[in-house]
Amino acid sequence: MVTINHASDTQLLDALSAGNSSARLQAALALGIRADPGLAGAVVARCALEPDFFVRDMLTWALTRLPADVVVPRLVTELRSGRAQARSQALHTLSKIGDRTAWPAITPTLLHDPDDEVARSAWRAAVVLVPPGDSAELAVELAHQLGRGDPAVQLSLSRALVALGDVAEPALQPALANPDPAVRAHARATERLLHDPDAGFDLAVDEAKRIVALGPGAAC
Repeated sequence: MVTINHASDTQLLDALSAGNSSARLQAALALGIRADPGLAGAVVARCALEPDFFVRDMLTWALTRLPADVVVPRLVTELRSGRAQARSQALHTLSKIGDRTAWPAITPTLLHDPDDEVARSAWRAAVVLVPPGDSAELAVELAHQLGRGDPAVQLSLSRALVALGDVAEPALQPALANPDPAVRAHARATERLLHDPDAGFDLAVDEAKRIVALGPGAAC
């Protein structure tokens, strides 16, 4: 087991690939406390491989402790990785750092990534990093994906749109008239959440499906 106070950098980095997840978690914690910019590359690389959610979360925390000008360029490079976890974890970490210099790297390709976890991470990162003047365009880009995925994916997309505020409502309008009932229902559920953020998503979806099935008059 790695001891935080006495382990060398080499020991900590070796422990990141230990078979025991507790040892990896302690090593990630130690690296975060140490906050050595020289170890940023190794921590970013481990994020792409780490199988345990809690260890990945600790690795993200460790990266947020480092200077943004050291970490952000490395994370942006990861966004071009062929490994889905590398892209997803880099996006997640960028959303936690909140440095808007990374915004140009949040491309439509990432927002439409075929891997749901990557796309969800991209939506969250985009909402955090988007400059105010680009929010409306981002809302339109996100609205193109209404109807995508299972309920968890749809909730993530709705939350991202709701987080953009007033610019989301006009972006929803084309989807509300989409011939696909799943798209219309998701758009209506998102519209409901936009007006009532405390409304439960499942109830909003059920109500939207009822309205879609019965026609516009059912909303009255």
